[in-house]
Amino acid sequence: MILFAIIVVLLVLAVPQTFFIVPQQNVYIIERLGKFNRSVGAGLNAKIPFFETIAAKVDMRTRQEQFGIDAKTRDNVTVTMAIAAQYRVSTQPASGNEPSGVWRSYYMLANPTAQMRSYLIDALRSSVPQYTLDEVFDKKDAIASDVNQTVSSLMVAYGYDVVSTLITSIDLPADVEQSMNRINSAQREKEAAQSLAEAERIKVVTEARARAEAMEQAGRGIAAQRKAIADGISESLAVIKSSGVSAAEANQLFIFTQWTDMMSEFARNGRQSTVVLPSDFTATASMFEQMLVAQETDTEDPTRQ
Repeated sequence: MILFAIIVVLLVLAVPQTFFIVPQQNVYIIERLGKFNRSVGAGLNAKIPFFETIAAKVDMRTRQEQFGIDAKTRDNVTVTMAIAAQYRVSTQPASGNEPSGVWRSYYMLANPTAQMRSYLIDALRSSVPQYTLDEVFDKKDAIASDVNQTVSSLMVAYGYDVVSTLITSIDLPADVEQSMNRINSAQREKEAAQSLAEAERIKVVTEARARAEAMEQAGRGIAAQRKAIADGISESLAVIKSSGVSAAEANQLFIFTQWTDMMSEFARNGRQSTVVLPSDFTATASMFEQMLVAQETDTEDPTRQ
């Protein structure tokens, strides 16, 4: 009975030491007498009690490490960057003499996150000085991608895959940020002034072209009007001459007709309120005679203005 009891006690103690369950997305490292023996995945597993132990429980999920660094750009501006790095243990299996990614992640680095952070900081501080401040803002995704490739190729030797590296924010010193805001404000004011000046120039040019076209059309209208008047006068004189009237008499008749037409139009147009006329009709005849004298004078002296 005592022996049976001892066996039962040993079994009760041995069962928990023999069987164990590995959760999903986890890998357990089993050591036998202090030496790596194997790694087991999710599910029910067994080990030799007292001789084998679970050395490590490796989480295979993707994790994130966040930190900040200071770096100087090519134009000597110190910027503070917030970095987020996503990484996970490599699922690369063992092949030949090469150990698996799980083995390397546990046995090769005592503090893998600190090592990865050091690689990232070194890569960023080597990359950022190649760019000006404006280029750092414009090309931050390209910088992060280059750094991620560099660090990923280094960390894979230690059993880690660097999934992505992100530059989540870029902060500037207060005085630099104020200077940039003033520069941007001045640039916008300059562009606004240039736009207003260009709009004013277009307006002036358009108005000048419109005036030129209007004057051109008005000149054509006046020329056409004068041509029509000249043609009408020529035809009227031809008709008058054909009736047997001399040229001098025809000109006098034409002038008198124009004068009477003018007076008739003046009388019909209600906009004029004042007209200066002689005190009797005989003076009116004198006015007509003065017009004839003026015409004869112009005929005798063509150079008179």
